[in-house]
Amino acid sequence: MLAAERREHLLGLLAREGKIVAKDVAAELGISEDSVRRDLRDLAADGLCQRVYGGALPVSPAVVDYAARQSVAQDGKRKVGAVAAALVPPGGTLILDGGTTALAVARALPQDLACTVITHSPTIVAALLDHPQAELFLLGGRIFKHSAVACGAAAVEAAQQVSADLCLLGVTGVHPEAGLTTADAEEAAMKRALAARAADTYVLASSEKIGTASRFRVLPWEKVGGLITDADPHDPVIEGIRALGVEVLPAEGE
Repeated sequence: MLAAERREHLLGLLAREGKIVAKDVAAELGISEDSVRRDLRDLAADGLCQRVYGGALPVSPAVVDYAARQSVAQDGKRKVGAVAAALVPPGGTLILDGGTTALAVARALPQDLACTVITHSPTIVAALLDHPQAELFLLGGRIFKHSAVACGAAAVEAAQQVSADLCLLGVTGVHPEAGLTTADAEEAAMKRALAARAADTYVLASSEKIGTASRFRVLPWEKVGGLITDADPHDPVIEGIRALGVEVLPAEGE
């Protein structure tokens, strides 16, 4: 089989199965695992897959820039945002991550809700300026423009000085084996710092992120209280996550 034919075979397998296991492909095609790994490196270099130990997973569509992500899965993010916002108790303290799904949460918070919102996202603060009973705390640091959030040492240090009842965290990839991932190492570190300061952490993930992976791991599943998603509850990936003992909150309806 020519290299171009192997490439098409791998892409087809990724689309059908949602993953590539290098040793299985090597056995199927009668080639070495090294050859499969080389093919996967080429596909990853073209942005067509995310290499993981033993093979590859679909690459997350959420790695595009912030402006482009605002038009992706708007309905799904709105549904996720509505369910997440309902978890915030009156008088509670919320750590709200940045990104477009977190922005949907901010927009879903009742305008008369008395609460404290801690965030490292200027866009989240701007969205909540017209909430008269919401106390807003903005954590500062170097701005990571891809997600319009503060990251780096100063931001992590600031996060370590706060505490909250709930953290609502966005990621770009959600997979039962690869875990919760994002595309930038400093952003992953910031997300871990935020989650560590809350009694409970729930992950926000519209359906296009389910079954995908990015380069850097954020948290293992045992560190989160649950997943909020509009993905099909019977999706094999969702069933795999639930089998790990993770609570999955469905985001459905209008």
